[in-house]
Amino acid sequence: MCTGKCAKFIGIALYPLSVISIVCNVIQFFPAWETDPVKHPSEQMTPEVIYLGGVIGGGLLVLIPAIHIQATGREGCCNNRCGMFLSIIFAAVGVVGSLYGFVISVVGMVKGPQCYYVSFTGLKWGRPFDSELENFSKDNYLFHQNLWSTCLYPNGVVEFNVILFSMVIASTGISLVLCTIQMLNGLFGCLCGTCRNKD
Repeated sequence: MCTGKCAKFIGIALYPLSVISIVCNVIQFFPAWETDPVKHPSEQMTPEVIYLGGVIGGGLLVLIPAIHIQATGREGCCNNRCGMFLSIIFAAVGVVGSLYGFVISVVGMVKGPQCYYVSFTGLKWGRPFDSELENFSKDNYLFHQNLWSTCLYPNGVVEFNVILFSMVIASTGISLVLCTIQMLNGLFGCLCGTCRNKD
């Protein structure tokens, strides 16, 4: 496949992935569609949501490279060796952003949501499923749906958390692969040209 056409395909594919990451991260600010946690973010909001892995990492840091990467596949000033070289740098930014969003989302999903639950000391806000990543095993709440009812409020916050973090993980994971491919594609385009017509 021509390096220019490949770049155009990758650039177009990155747009919906970055939008999915942004939308999912914004929705996470309203766990189980409740607005109270937004009013008290330090104690009621899942920290990984506040780190904006979907908005900044999988969103803006992928969307900006997508614009240039797509431009290298169209006829114009970017469809040349210099444009392909720049696309390597932009794709590297996309890799960093995707990796950031991916890691933050994985940590957020493994540690579980912030919710109101019954502890040994009574009812309190916290993370009932929080565990160190090195202790991740089959005992984790993700493998035991019967534990999800531990969170009393917001109602259904665990499902909400798992679904949205999973969507960000999927979109940033695909973005990571596409941006990595574009780095290689950009290298070939820089060395060999973009296969554009030289009329």
